[in-house]
Amino acid sequence: MTLQQELTPNAPAKLVVDEVSKTFGTGRRAVHALDRISLQVGEGEFVCLVGPSGCGKSTLLNIIAGLEPADGGSILADGAPVSGPGRDRMVMFQEHALFPWLDVMGNLMFGLRLKPGLRDSERRDVAMYYLKLVGLERFKNANIHELSGGMKQRIALARALAPNPKVLLMDEPFAALDALTREQLYGDIQRIWQERKKTIVFVTHNVREAACLGDRVVLFSPNPGRVQEQFRVDLPRPRDINSPELAGHATKIMRALKGHLQTPDSPTE
Repeated sequence: MTLQQELTPNAPAKLVVDEVSKTFGTGRRAVHALDRISLQVGEGEFVCLVGPSGCGKSTLLNIIAGLEPADGGSILADGAPVSGPGRDRMVMFQEHALFPWLDVMGNLMFGLRLKPGLRDSERRDVAMYYLKLVGLERFKNANIHELSGGMKQRIALARALAPNPKVLLMDEPFAALDALTREQLYGDIQRIWQERKKTIVFVTHNVREAACLGDRVVLFSPNPGRVQEQFRVDLPRPRDINSPELAGHATKIMRALKGHLQTPDSPTE
């Protein structure tokens, strides 16, 4: 049995990353961001990509999303090559990217334009379902500037989920929030994942966050980015980020991360 089979038992591959490499720039200014990354993500799996700044994890997420081309290798989503953005893969960024000229419902309705074949009444019903899922149905007519940072991220999450993508790609979506709001959102995203069973690829530099959210944590090393180790987190959900059991997993991952940063072929920035 391979390491990948052990980490994703009985799960068909939803995403296949095969020998993906990426370099930005040319000549002496070239930055080798990714070096032959290979990774599989199973159906309904929650995978966290972890590593220091500059390790290429966000670059890989953009390549999976079809927002950035790879220089080498390939990405398969449900067995089909990824050649650009698609409705099957939605991205949630660190910034909420909500439209300030639209109210909350308007933002969700706009996102649902990606889902063809729905009447406006059906789009409204779908939008209300996801607003209730993130606990913000009372704010459906609120203006974006009236919402807190955490509420904006909840709306951004609802907007990403509303078109019912097969894969949700999340790029450090909670990094700019205060600790209390982050903890509340950790509970929300775990509850929503358990209800909807979406395939999620989540980028973070926060090891404890990764251990709290992920079924599996994939550890990247920088310069260039490579997959160094993978860790399965078998704790029951919902997980408390402050629990001793979770701290044990996070400590193990952090120890491995520090070890790879100290190796000669993985210099620190």
